[in-house]
Amino acid sequence: MTDVIGVDLGGTKIAVARLQGRELSESKIEPTKRSGADVLIEQLAEMIESLRGDQLEGVGLGVPSVVEFDTGRVVSSVNVPLADVALREVLGERIGVPVFVDNDATVAALAEAHDEQLKLVARDLVMITVGTGVGGGLVLGGRIYRGATGGAGELGHTLVGLDLSGPVAPPGRFPQPGSLESLGAGHALDQLVAESAEQHPDSPLGRRRAQGEQVGGADAVNAARTGDAQAARLVELWGERVGIGIANAINTFDPQEVVIGGGAARAGELLLAPARRVAADYVLPGLGTRTTIRVARHGVRAGVLGAALLAVHELETPSSSSPPTEAV
Repeated sequence: MTDVIGVDLGGTKIAVARLQGRELSESKIEPTKRSGADVLIEQLAEMIESLRGDQLEGVGLGVPSVVEFDTGRVVSSVNVPLADVALREVLGERIGVPVFVDNDATVAALAEAHDEQLKLVARDLVMITVGTGVGGGLVLGGRIYRGATGGAGELGHTLVGLDLSGPVAPPGRFPQPGSLESLGAGHALDQLVAESAEQHPDSPLGRRRAQGEQVGGADAVNAARTGDAQAARLVELWGERVGIGIANAINTFDPQEVVIGGGAARAGELLLAPARRVAADYVLPGLGTRTTIRVARHGVRAGVLGAALLAVHELETPSSSSPPTEAV
């Protein structure tokens, strides 16, 4: 029976859980100490040590960073002080077992490829995380796909609405105009809501704005659920944009599943229905006939579960080998 620990490192909190066979423990959660790399690494080591048993085999770690997987070096990191840190080596020496480090959205995708019994049920899966930005992860052939640099899966930066009526405009800062992130992230829905509230001051959202309230995407989703037709149309438009991104993913990978995670998952069918409709229209005939489009099943536990599964997979069959079928 495998005995590993998964760590989900975020900019505000760290979650750590122990996976024994198919049983994932409750997560231990602490605020992230961001005063420096040494302090953060010590915190990670202490949290791992607090959960380890006598038979600990390895640790998987998901970080909000670009990671060079083979070495476990954090290439760049904005929200945690780990840029250019050889995290796999440093943490491995500190705790005395193999450590595997990967991007947090990537390990979440690995979790979503497994069902509640931790059986691998989707060998080819694309995860699109829609929140403040749009990220993603790829599981192909039952294993994480990282690409040549380790950064594969940046689906938010695929282009879904670039204006090509004239010469191609010089690129600006990321997210680029016309990208899925610029048009389909949570902030894009916030913008749609603000514009609609201004243009329709007699709508429920418009009246709230007139009273000085800040209204955004979450308000539109809640209003749509209570029958506000204007709010429902805004969420539908947002879902249609996401649907173009889903169509791109299906045309590229023809996966078994496309999973929507992040805050957008809370919108459920309000988002999925228009996304599925538009994706079906823009997928090449013959592709996508075996693709399921759904929201994430593991919720906030996807990160820590995926990190633990990363350790299981790498201990059993390293990335150059054939994939395992389930946690054992």
